[in-house]
Amino acid sequence: MTADLFQLSGGRSACHPAVFESVTSAASAVSNSARVNLAHKIVKLFRGESHLRAKRRFRRKLHPIPLRPLLDRLDQARIRDIQTRYASSPVQVSKYADVEKWMKTNIERVQDLHLQRSAPRDILDLGCGGGFFLYISQQLGHRCLGLDIDGFPLFRELVDLFGVERRTWEIKAFEPLPDLGHKFHLITAFSTGFNRNVDKSLWGPPQWDFFLKDLSRHLAPEGDVFFGLNPGQNGGYYTHELRDFFVSRGAEIERERVYFKALRV
Repeated sequence: MTADLFQLSGGRSACHPAVFESVTSAASAVSNSARVNLAHKIVKLFRGESHLRAKRRFRRKLHPIPLRPLLDRLDQARIRDIQTRYASSPVQVSKYADVEKWMKTNIERVQDLHLQRSAPRDILDLGCGGGFFLYISQQLGHRCLGLDIDGFPLFRELVDLFGVERRTWEIKAFEPLPDLGHKFHLITAFSTGFNRNVDKSLWGPPQWDFFLKDLSRHLAPEGDVFFGLNPGQNGGYYTHELRDFFVSRGAEIERERVYFKALRV
């Protein structure tokens, strides 16, 4: 298997060493022909993902969103105060006090959804955190609303700093979202934390089926949904069963990225 993958990738490893090693171990139990077929699939998968990532990087350079004007519109004294107070905090979310770093990350998120080139849209961001994505989108002329719990003072300060609107709500399995007053052209969620059961396991198809059907009530006609999933305890983003479920609902999937263009349920 190692030789097969090495040859098929043009003399270079086709994927991450940890993934490569696990695939190699699993392949030892199958026939030579099955190993070759599996090698082809693995190489094709990772080459495909590399191609998509390269396309996104190219498009970001082609349609840039300047960082400095976004930062200059903010109260610099408040930013310095926030960063000073959270610099030594042991709380995990304190990392978001690095406003410039997370502004850069969210510029890329906005670019990848082509929001710098689209007409004004109504956007709902689930688990909006400090509101970076909402702030950038709002500066581009979009109408934005965030939804999140109110459990972290830093997020409250950032939301206020950015001047974005946030509704307080905890997303739970098999419970509908509140009435948000109007429908949205785009619903997003990045680094999702809500899709976990009480035992910390990830939601399966039943929970997602309910959730997507509920989201459809909040979508404008032909509205889109994008999720950037967080991995589970085993490092995976979804089971084979859940991936098949997403695909059956029309999702385009690339690792943690799950995109429903014109969601159908």
